[in-house]
Amino acid sequence: MGLRIVFMGTPEFAVPSLEVLHRSQHQVVAVVTSADKYGGRGRQRLLQSAVKRYALQHELPILQPRNLKHPDFTEQLASFHADLQVVVAFRMLPEVVWNMPPLGTMNLHGSLLPRYRGAAPINWAIINGESVTGVTTFMLKHEIDTGDMLMQREIPILPDDTAGTLHDRMKEIGAQVVVESVDRIACGDLTTIAQDPALVSKAPKIHHETCEIDFAQPTQRVYNFIRGLSPYPTAWTRIDGKQFNIYRCHPVTTEQQLEPGTILTNTKDILDLITQDGAIRVDQLQLEGRKRMATPDFLNGYQITSKTVG
Repeated sequence: MGLRIVFMGTPEFAVPSLEVLHRSQHQVVAVVTSADKYGGRGRQRLLQSAVKRYALQHELPILQPRNLKHPDFTEQLASFHADLQVVVAFRMLPEVVWNMPPLGTMNLHGSLLPRYRGAAPINWAIINGESVTGVTTFMLKHEIDTGDMLMQREIPILPDDTAGTLHDRMKEIGAQVVVESVDRIACGDLTTIAQDPALVSKAPKIHHETCEIDFAQPTQRVYNFIRGLSPYPTAWTRIDGKQFNIYRCHPVTTEQQLEPGTILTNTKDILDLITQDGAIRVDQLQLEGRKRMATPDFLNGYQITSKTVG
């Protein structure tokens, strides 16, 4: 039996889930996404969300409420008579919204709940050196990311994964878990499982000031920190008083006993930053106000004068 579904999501991560539902036996009767925002160079261009672009291409009804509790929005939402709402990377919903459909509201989360509850589960799993993560579908209730779970699927974190590469694999696997969960809800054969409070860990939103690299940490921890923040929001340090974002690097050993944060370079193609017990070799970086580039290209046009970061 096909269900009438309202889909709620905004970024690229949500698009594969919307696509598989749109192509399934179920009917996506409306899409709820964020309002258009100004962005681009000089913030002069009005940008649509990735989910809105997909919905426009496939002529799906679109709602872009600024206030999720406003009667105009809730009345319009109710008019679609959805059996189920599916949420993938959207904002927190009020009870009047998530409790509206007869079958409730299902959410996809980018971790193996109850681990990494919060806004940045992909980033924190890599930063903390995990070797496995996953996706979870669960039913929404009052407290964020706490609802009873429907399905989970494990995803390995590869040694050289960044938040970006893991995100791209996770969004495709997550989409399959979404449609499988909806299929089983439609058939009435899906048993929910309560989350174990003893296993809870947090994945709070990451801010720019907390992305500064601490080179006094062990090499592996610094490496995990950098790749866990790449390509966004990006780990950074200061060299010559200027901010440098580091996107790609790899650990290296060094026999030199130098202070953490010391810069070693041959001025051609090697840029090493000393850590507590070794170094990380920068492969791709970006100087503030310039484009991202590989280390050899950067060193070809920039002479580092500092001996340490900061």
